[in-house]
Amino acid sequence: MNKLEKAIEHMQNQQFKEATKLFTEAIEENPKEPVGYINFGNLLVHLSEFERAERFYNKAIELDEQSATAYYGLGNVYYEQENYTKAQNQFLQAVEKGLDEADVYFMLGMTFVHQEYIKLALPYLLRAAELAPDDVDIQFQYGLCLAQNGQIEAAEETMKTVLQLEENHSDAYYNLGVAALHKEDAAMALEYFNKALECNEEHMLAAHGKAQIEQALNGE
Repeated sequence: MNKLEKAIEHMQNQQFKEATKLFTEAIEENPKEPVGYINFGNLLVHLSEFERAERFYNKAIELDEQSATAYYGLGNVYYEQENYTKAQNQFLQAVEKGLDEADVYFMLGMTFVHQEYIKLALPYLLRAAELAPDDVDIQFQYGLCLAQNGQIEAAEETMKTVLQLEENHSDAYYNLGVAALHKEDAAMALEYFNKALECNEEHMLAAHGKAQIEQALNGE
């Protein structure tokens, strides 16, 4: 195992001081190698040291303009600071440079979601969902985006996929309840809201939805 690999292992084990030391040594030994700068950048993002991380990613890009993971790292720097337009541009660069992984498409989709460009988000979240069929967060956000784009039946199917992956996903039950209300099926919606509350008794939206339905039913 080389120094970079050891440093990554330390980072994964939350041993940040050891990781910093090894990343620094790896960069000093191979100053023209972008991978060291990218990995150090990843560590700095994890530690919320965004300005330093940005410098390391830019150094990696200076050494190799085709380094897709450096652009991805820069995208994360801006995303964490809620600068979604700049993040979007970096994630797009990463894709253009050949990064074809679920995470980059997911992050790209989420930059559009945060900017309320829901239609533009959909194809990227779809691609992420295709590449990571077992990732609960990706599947859920894709389902949410489908619903926001008015594709209710497709959203329902995706929320059911989420529940296959994580059977106590209260937000998936809640969204199935909302979809049932769209179809004017109050009984089914009530069932889903109750399931959401079984999974998370503090689910305010499900509690509100349940109360509204019960009030309407009792008022008849």
